Amino acid sequence: MKMMTGLGLLAALACVVGPASAGTAVSNFGVSLAITAQCVINSTTLMNFNSGTIGVLNANNDTTGTLKVVCTNTTPFDIGLDGGTSSGGSVAQRLLINSGNTINYNLYTSNAFSTIWGNTVHTDTVASTGTGTEQTFTIYGRVPSQATPAPGTYTDLVTVTITY
Repeated sequence: MKMMTGLGLLAALACVVGPASAGTAVSNFGVSLAITAQCVINSTTLMNFNSGTIGVLNANNDTTGTLKVVCTNTTPFDIGLDGGTSSGGSVAQRLLINSGNTINYNLYTSNAFSTIWGNTVHTDTVASTGTGTEQTFTIYGRVPSQATPAPGTYTDLVTVTITY
């Protein structure tokens, strides 16, 4: 049997396979993503009256805290703050507590300290519209002048609710 040379082999393959041709096929496919209205609380800060230490409560003691929120663009929302976890506290009169002793305080929507920030939507909440980026809201706190209780650290825990 005779061996084919390299060129003869290529010619034989071309006859079996057929002529070489280049082609393309084109198609399309869809891509989608559904965005739903959503809000996320990114962070809150500790509200520390008078840097955390004070003696006699004979004058207003004010502080601020921040709340950082992201809501989808064009989504209307309301931010509510509850009355805190201290027994006897409410939105109308929040309480810092330590071993049964209390200190009155409240949270407000502005530095005028005239509107208490509550949690009844469209009544005493802060309304806004999402931008799709982080938005910062300032919470204004005040401990008014009052009888000074026993020394100690007084605390409360307030829950933030975003309704959208």
